[in-house]
Amino acid sequence: MVKQRARLIYNPSSGKEMMRQQLPEILDIFDSAGLETTCHMTKNSDDTVEAAKRAAEEAYDLVIAAGGDGTVNEVVNGLSPFEVRPLLGILPAGTSNDLSRALGLPRDLKEAARRITDLQYKPLDVGQVNDRFFINIAGCGRITEITYEVPSRMKTALGQLAYYMKGLEKIPQLGAIHLEIEAASFGFSGKAMLCLICNSNRVGGFENIAPDANLADGLFDVMVVKQASIPDMIRLATQALRGEHVHNERVLYFQTEWLKVTSKEKVELNLDGEYGGTLPKEFRVLKHHLQVVV
Repeated sequence: MVKQRARLIYNPSSGKEMMRQQLPEILDIFDSAGLETTCHMTKNSDDTVEAAKRAAEEAYDLVIAAGGDGTVNEVVNGLSPFEVRPLLGILPAGTSNDLSRALGLPRDLKEAARRITDLQYKPLDVGQVNDRFFINIAGCGRITEITYEVPSRMKTALGQLAYYMKGLEKIPQLGAIHLEIEAASFGFSGKAMLCLICNSNRVGGFENIAPDANLADGLFDVMVVKQASIPDMIRLATQALRGEHVHNERVLYFQTEWLKVTSKEKVELNLDGEYGGTLPKEFRVLKHHLQVVV
């Protein structure tokens, strides 16, 4: 029997360094299941992307991203340019783990590793923005800058609490930005608090930010929040906890497979929790571009 070849790419500082602590047991689970696994410990984002590229070039059957949504994003950016792409596996060792939760993966790393050995998979859409890729969320607006402004050491020490602390610090800066959005059946020009381009229903721990989102339907779910006061934004966040925000008069919500977002000012883009450059940007869905082990 020919063994399946797996490449485990792991971020040692993700979450509270859970992956570093449990690595020997996880490798034993893979070995016992007949997965011939080699490891790569990431050093920075470019290193992670390159490690995934090498795995695709060397025709690995499976590439496992162990870390948070940022690590998964980097692995996806390494795999996506290739014509033939390995299966994607995920070990949710990060702070929010939005994608893995949307996929229904176990939060326990050893249980997630056992699921991977079953090699049951399903198709997964990938978002493309210019020459980069994202798997869960692209967003712009002052509040979306929180995730990549939180230092890694703070996330390691405090977990999700680090984002809440940064959010409180950001409240006085939550002003509106100018956005122009063009899509096949939608247009917007004006001031907005944020724009979220979602592939899944989960963003920043909120379970129903995009209630109609589906990871394999070939569509983005886009939410635009029009200019609002700070009290209105706090009220909107409360509604978002219950999935009721899409009925708010300040929220525009639509689905599309393509859109272009521009601005008259400098606006930064967040891709799966990481800095993604500045507008203007063009977004499109690559339907069923990857196969993810579930």
